[in-house]
Amino acid sequence: MHKTQAESLEFLREFLPALELTPEEREVVLCVPFTDLAILSKSLHGSRVQLGAQNLHWQDSGAYTGEISGSMLTEIGVRYVIVGHSERRQYFGETDQTVNLRLRAAQAHGLIPILCVGETKQQRDQGQTEAHIFSQLAAGLQDVDQTNLVIAYEPIWAIGTGDTCETAEANRVIGLIRSKLSNPNLPIQYGGSVNADNIDPIMAQPEIDGALVGGASLKGDSFARIVNYQAI
Repeated sequence: MHKTQAESLEFLREFLPALELTPEEREVVLCVPFTDLAILSKSLHGSRVQLGAQNLHWQDSGAYTGEISGSMLTEIGVRYVIVGHSERRQYFGETDQTVNLRLRAAQAHGLIPILCVGETKQQRDQGQTEAHIFSQLAAGLQDVDQTNLVIAYEPIWAIGTGDTCETAEANRVIGLIRSKLSNPNLPIQYGGSVNADNIDPIMAQPEIDGALVGGASLKGDSFARIVNYQAI
């Protein structure tokens, strides 16, 4: 929940010029608050940046005050949507079952959902990381097309804490996630205190295809450095 429309446009003025250095094969997506989507859709038209939303409802319409449907997103040029982010699960009662409904709704509207999975510190300390994530995948991916999907592994204990999961451990868990998929070529991202200082070693890991960036994406220069990570 950051940035007014004016602030979003100011961000673009700083961020977009830096993409002239970005390799063509890298895909860049900005997932912004609902109120910023329409104006950014116009401002990003013709650029290489794709537009994403932070959530959607599973119904096409109805008495769901405050919710946004897939058709409302596609109408304004949204291409991606985050589903099941840890904050939605923690603060707003998101379950694996509602995550599944949202994933299917997103795909039904031609959107590419970014499914977030990950464990809490308590679950990790109790040795439940793998079991918990496998459970999230089993429930969340029922009847979901794995050719039209991105998964983001976000260890909840490493989000906004400054504690990044060790790169080798992130790579291990993402490899385990990949082993549970029917489409092993599906893009899997890492998210958890990703910043300009740690992006290079994160992206050097063989199982990690991208990054789901939080606070470090709020400033154009730091996010540009992440997008323009140095392959090592």
